[in-house]
Amino acid sequence: MKKLLLAGAALATMTSPAHAAATIFFGENQNPGGAVSGDPETARNDFLSNLSAGVNTEDFEGLATGAPPLPLVFNGGLGPITATLTGTGNLRGSPTVGTFATSGSQYYDNVFDSFTISFDTAIAAFGFYGTDIGDVNESLEITIDAGLASERMFTVANTVGGNDGSLLFWGITDTANPFTTVSFAQSGSDRFGFDDLTIGDVSQVTGGVPEPGTWAMMLLGFFGLGAAMRRKPETTTRVRYV
Repeated sequence: MKKLLLAGAALATMTSPAHAAATIFFGENQNPGGAVSGDPETARNDFLSNLSAGVNTEDFEGLATGAPPLPLVFNGGLGPITATLTGTGNLRGSPTVGTFATSGSQYYDNVFDSFTISFDTAIAAFGFYGTDIGDVNESLEITIDAGLASERMFTVANTVGGNDGSLLFWGITDTANPFTTVSFAQSGSDRFGFDDLTIGDVSQVTGGVPEPGTWAMMLLGFFGLGAAMRRKPETTTRVRYV
């Protein structure tokens, strides 16, 4: 399992985890044998440990197979979050050419093109399983967008030129920059499987909240800083302009 911290920790506040750093969760298994195992499973568990118990996972089992658009519904902290998956792939009910479902039998098969998931409410966590990614010398690129020119692109650290039927997990949590659109594209043309999507809004990301002991240390630090400032004699600086 690899957990990569993309951004330095922002200044902590006393009321909200909204300034927590963006974090990427990633794990890859080149020989999963058509099942979830190894580093991807570990990375997903790590991702889920940063979310509240109320989140749910879309496994595509309740949807009719066929072409998008696919309607998706998730449990948000303040109510349902709806989303739409659009693209040129297909929702499949059986494995094909290296792609497979990571739970149940259905998964989205992205066929030689990009696809996009749009949410009606801004989210702060997004994670999924991907299968058969990178076997034809391609990398996967993920773009998240919150509007107002705040688009960010991430290149997934998949093995380029790897095995058929590989498995990976990729996830992101970012409470400082919630987003409403996630788009997938590859550096060339290949198909890959997409399954078990889990999302969360800002209120459902719990990993950015310091432990009680951390709060205590922060308070002591603030009190100490205040005392030091009170003891420091005042000085006056005059600037002369010529």
